[in-house]
Amino acid sequence: MAAPCSKIVSRPWWQFIKNVGWTGLNQTVVRQLSRNNACGAAAQTKSKTERIPSQWKLHGAVCLQRLPVISQERNPIEDQFAELIHQMELERSLVSEHELRLLEDAERVRRKQAEDYDSDEEAEYGDQETITALDQEDAWEQKLKKFQLAPRVSGLCQDDLEDDHQSVGRCLGDSLVLLTEETLGQEKVWLLPQVPWQAGETLRQTAERALNSLPEADFKATFLGSAPCGVYRYKLPKAVRTESCQGAKVFFFKALLSGHPPPSQNGPFRWVKKSELPDYLKPAYLEKVNRFILDL
Repeated sequence: MAAPCSKIVSRPWWQFIKNVGWTGLNQTVVRQLSRNNACGAAAQTKSKTERIPSQWKLHGAVCLQRLPVISQERNPIEDQFAELIHQMELERSLVSEHELRLLEDAERVRRKQAEDYDSDEEAEYGDQETITALDQEDAWEQKLKKFQLAPRVSGLCQDDLEDDHQSVGRCLGDSLVLLTEETLGQEKVWLLPQVPWQAGETLRQTAERALNSLPEADFKATFLGSAPCGVYRYKLPKAVRTESCQGAKVFFFKALLSGHPPPSQNGPFRWVKKSELPDYLKPAYLEKVNRFILDL
């Protein structure tokens, strides 16, 4: 261990400083060259990116849903299951106070009809009028006949017509999705509300603007986050396609309808169920939309 150290010490001090200086200089030069190369590569990449514009236009779209207002009608299997659960709860339940009172009233009637009946047993009631459990059941039955259930077709819309697709009050037991009629080239298609993205705004702001720009509509919505729930890419018709614009990329954002808008509007839009979407949307577009629309 002492021999290498002795060799270093025996060297002239000017050689030691010279070697250290050249080593530091070489490292500095290598670092500077590497930095210059990295900056040059980044600048070239940035210049290439700026020279090649994107051929896809960005759009923001909103999937506005109206959640069910009332419960859905039960199917036959659900009716059978509900009846089974009711029967099981009835068999496992204890006797209620009303049922105990029915038994007491029946026992009192039996004692009155017996030959050894003693009228002094009713002295504890005095002149108070005795109301039996059967009398209460009759009174409850009369109240039930006067009670009227609220109609399932009332709510946001007084005349809940199944065929009125412009009414937000249709199909109160189902979830509805808002569709608008757009013109692509010379063809009119049904899409989720969308508008082109503008510089300086986020894609969520674009989706909000798409909802606010609907004609003759005043929808208040709650957006579910700032991240898109889906994306769809399509090419424009050949008649309107250019070298700088081949198509568009649509980013979807989910929102829930809040408040009580007018029951029916005359704008170019429809409120449809998920099962009705194939009647309006193109197959490729429908495939993307079905991924994030839940049929609650």
